[in-house]
Amino acid sequence: MTTGGEVSMELTERISPTTRPRILILNAALAGAEGNTARWLEQARAELFAGAELDEVVLAGLGAETFASLESRLRAADGFWFATGTHWDGWSSPLQRFLEDATPAECTDIWLGKPAAVLVTEHSTGGKGVLSRLQGVLVTLGCAIPPCSGLVLAWSALLARRHDAEAAEDFWGADDLGIVAHNLLAAAGQRRLDWRVWPVDREDFKRVWAE
Repeated sequence: MTTGGEVSMELTERISPTTRPRILILNAALAGAEGNTARWLEQARAELFAGAELDEVVLAGLGAETFASLESRLRAADGFWFATGTHWDGWSSPLQRFLEDATPAECTDIWLGKPAAVLVTEHSTGGKGVLSRLQGVLVTLGCAIPPCSGLVLAWSALLARRHDAEAAEDFWGADDLGIVAHNLLAAAGQRRLDWRVWPVDREDFKRVWAE
């Protein structure tokens, strides 16, 4: 079986240093750079390093970045990796605020056609719903979702692997970060296509419509 790291190495050998895609990693975990999500992002960053120019931001905590402060870096990126914890079956409040602030940029060149990967962390349950809903939001903003580009890393799954690795083989694990990284790089390195978008209300989307 080929590991994620081996797959990524095959890909990075075909990527010229002068044409490496720019990947922006957005850590939206409540614990910011100090928590479990940040630790898994360290491994993701290592998987991406040889094949991409990396930029990373934190959306929580003192001095955290906002959509407004990141707009130029978002526009310059060729792809994104979003990461969040699971909180009452939802993503983090900083990520919710970021997505709300990004509403006016729906279907603009900031997002349009750019691939997005997603990492969700959880203690036990709820993360898969967060992953699926977040990918849906990103597609609506204008991003592309490559195959096998989202995963949930759960404490419960890690405990299961320690107890019975063979039985837990079908659970997502740290090795799968390499698969996600490979697919994100592959998608980000493709020529952008001539995408078409539906009409978007850019003038009065905050209007009060309740009678």
